[in-house]
Amino acid sequence: MKFLSNLFKKKIGSVDDILIYPEGKRFYRDSHPVRKTMIDEDAVKIIHRLHKFGYKAYIVGGGVRDLLLGRKPKDFDVVTNATPNQIKKIFNNCRIIGRRFKIVHILFKGKVIEVSTFRSLPEHRFEKPVEDQDYLIKRDNKFGTPQEDAARRDFTINALYYDIRNDSIVDYVGGYEDIQGRQLRVIGNPDISFREDPVRMLRAVKFAVLLGLKIDRGTSKSIKKNAYELEKASSSRMLEEYNKIFRTWRTSLIFQGMAQNSLLEVLFKDAFERERKKNPDFGDKFLETRVGKRLAIADKLLSEREELTPQIFYALLFSDLVEESLSKKSGGHLVASLKQALEPIFQRLGTPKKDKERLIKVFASQERFTHTEDDKATQNNFFRKKDFFYDAFYVFKINAIADNNDQALQSAFFWEISLRKRPVLPNSIGGGGGRKEGGRPNKNRKEREGRFRDKNRKGRQNGESSKSKEDSAEASDFSDSED
Repeated sequence: MKFLSNLFKKKIGSVDDILIYPEGKRFYRDSHPVRKTMIDEDAVKIIHRLHKFGYKAYIVGGGVRDLLLGRKPKDFDVVTNATPNQIKKIFNNCRIIGRRFKIVHILFKGKVIEVSTFRSLPEHRFEKPVEDQDYLIKRDNKFGTPQEDAARRDFTINALYYDIRNDSIVDYVGGYEDIQGRQLRVIGNPDISFREDPVRMLRAVKFAVLLGLKIDRGTSKSIKKNAYELEKASSSRMLEEYNKIFRTWRTSLIFQGMAQNSLLEVLFKDAFERERKKNPDFGDKFLETRVGKRLAIADKLLSEREELTPQIFYALLFSDLVEESLSKKSGGHLVASLKQALEPIFQRLGTPKKDKERLIKVFASQERFTHTEDDKATQNNFFRKKDFFYDAFYVFKINAIADNNDQALQSAFFWEISLRKRPVLPNSIGGGGGRKEGGRPNKNRKEREGRFRDKNRKGRQNGESSKSKEDSAEASDFSDSED
């Protein structure tokens, strides 16, 4: 019976019905600033070699988008009609990765260039949408045409192809006009697109903030409608997205966008419930909330070349929840109370065990910073040597600034001016001159520490306000067009 139903299921169209320019509209060099000399020379070599063996190949996605927006791309991705196995026969310095969709990483000294094959559209795109149908894409290893590949991408601005042969840009979906109009728009039916890959909703907000774009009305409406689809997204992908956001210096603005589009009600429901109940205009006034102020201060510190780990950002997000939970406890063990308060969020986020333990230590040690007796120098020095001290200190300091708590600021000042040596921070987020992932320690540490006294004094007076490509197979599986 099911076979007969599928056999006679009505098809509602073809890929041409999704595309604005089914034949592909070309914009030549007289109408845009992108030139081959702006492209990574190794990416250009890859394309030339693919052409030599008779394959089509283009620069695609974020690299083209950023050049059109006058930004410096962080990397360049290549798309081709050659399959992964065919690519591997041409390039010795490559590896095939991915489970959901096979792609190729071509390795060069100090970098990786991603090469993917044109993908086809999922079959359900050619059928009448069903309201309760699960469209989540779990496997997507079917190759297609350039038109299908463009139609299955996330946003129009990420679906432009740059042809190095004549400096032309090929547009099937209206992405060129959307970039000119500074608009973020989903390709095809946004309800279907977001149900296929819910993380696209989070990426929509992130792109809008980072690129200065306005989310179009239909896309925004669909995000609010489908927000709960994010519960289906894998925790590893979500954690990866959060960590990318924390590196942007725009975390506070991105979270404001998430609040305005009802995403925080799903992603961090427990953490923001108190603020949402207290403030009916939570989304529009997010930056005025305690958590909004904390994130804005963290962004400012990053811009001033400080180093903040992801655990610091998570602690800033959860501070209100922890404070509320502990205020309800009339006694009992502190660590047990913290675990009870945070475990629901840890479960929802899929937080790794080591990060759970570190966050518990960060919160458990907050009260310790209020003890600044000079006669306890030995105990203080012992505390400073804890591997979580740096994270815990910055959480204490940022909370003190956000709450304009003069007594806490005095305590932070005591600990900060005496900070001479910090532990190795393998997961630190560099603030533009600090230590980045995989980088060397900041040589200007002494200079930065020498500014501690002035910055704290200024903070009290003014109320101080405020990229390497992932190698994991799972991260690559869902790469429509990375940042």
